[in-house]
Amino acid sequence: MLDHYRMFADYNRWANGRVYAAAAELSEAEYRQDKGAFFGSLHATLNHILVADRIWMKRFTGDGEAPTKLDAILGETLSALTAARVEEDERIIAWLDSLDEARIDAHFTYSPLTMPDKITQKVGATLAHFFNHQTHHRGQAHAILTALGRPSLTLDLVFFLRTEGEKWAA
Repeated sequence: MLDHYRMFADYNRWANGRVYAAAAELSEAEYRQDKGAFFGSLHATLNHILVADRIWMKRFTGDGEAPTKLDAILGETLSALTAARVEEDERIIAWLDSLDEARIDAHFTYSPLTMPDKITQKVGATLAHFFNHQTHHRGQAHAILTALGRPSLTLDLVFFLRTEGEKWAA
């Protein structure tokens, strides 16, 4: 199961790189334009994905900064946000590389931002949410890009596996 999550971490780094490269082609006005996605603009959506990743990584590892708002802005410019995204993707990969199957099967406890209750869940099941959350909001980022008239991005996992992720498909 651990290799499954390592594959998703590698895939997310790849997919994030594609979305950020497409974002770099936008004008500043387009990048910040509210296109009706859950967080409005591409700027806010990309920030939210990073916010959520940092919150989850703090819960998983006990290390790092964890924003206290889901709509926090961690990178005011695309270049700052890109650098933070690359760093976070590498952090996720390194953390997964440090784990073993027993840790994936273990439980951990955290408090959601939206309620004071303590939640206890298996690390592996919560990792599935962690990666699914990124995919969900990257889909919104993709919708923003196409709404701005940009070409559709290929972000499919199977495309990743056929190209840069061959080691996971073998």
